[in-house]
Amino acid sequence: MEYTVNKLAKLAGVSTRTLRYYDEIGLLKPARVSSNSYRIYGQKEIDRLQQIMLYRELDLPLEDIKNILDEKSFDGEKALQNHLTALLVKRERIDLLINNVEKTIKALKGETTMSNKEKFDGFGQKLVNENERRYGKEIREKYGDEAVERSNAKVSGMTKEQYAEVEKLSKELNDMLRAATELGDPASELAQEVCEKHKQWLCYYWGEYSKEAHLGLAQMYVDDPRFTEYYDKIAKGAAKFLRDALQIYCS
Repeated sequence: MEYTVNKLAKLAGVSTRTLRYYDEIGLLKPARVSSNSYRIYGQKEIDRLQQIMLYRELDLPLEDIKNILDEKSFDGEKALQNHLTALLVKRERIDLLINNVEKTIKALKGETTMSNKEKFDGFGQKLVNENERRYGKEIREKYGDEAVERSNAKVSGMTKEQYAEVEKLSKELNDMLRAATELGDPASELAQEVCEKHKQWLCYYWGEYSKEAHLGLAQMYVDDPRFTEYYDKIAKGAAKFLRDALQIYCS
């Protein structure tokens, strides 16, 4: 069955302007254009639009979605399974926030009491969303969806105090890394303290720690320009320095 822009927009619950924009940026091209200049969409385009909308629900930017869908190795069935896993985790976090609001309302009415810890249940979601947006694709390819979802669930369950601890630890880590990189010796006592601090920071995110995974992450800091750029803002060459220091630390 074929659809015009208007019919497909109505079917999918999006605007015709959205579909035209997707066409302009090459995200969703019509199957063909009719003699009267109407965009015509077939089943293949409908399936692709479904994938686009699912990825949008996971807050991925359009450019990232296009890159994912255009990969030659893209597997539609596997992508749907990944969507399902991510959405189930998202539903669990939403349920947690709903429960938080319901408890708060009851507490305000004097019907129950609420601990300070309970007041901040579910607020680690902000950190999860940011990490998924920036690095989700690469991390999932490297460690697998199951490991990433376990990590996301752990982070989303952080209390306000734990979140503050992570922020503090991150700042301390960056300050120490800057100083160690400027010294230039990855085997120095300070550099190895940086590695220990980095491990502590990782354990807030990872369900379990392994030296192999730690080294693999450090290598990705060097191989991925985005990570390298982040660490180079701390100190020039910091990504390579941290990797070299971790090779010593993990040995």
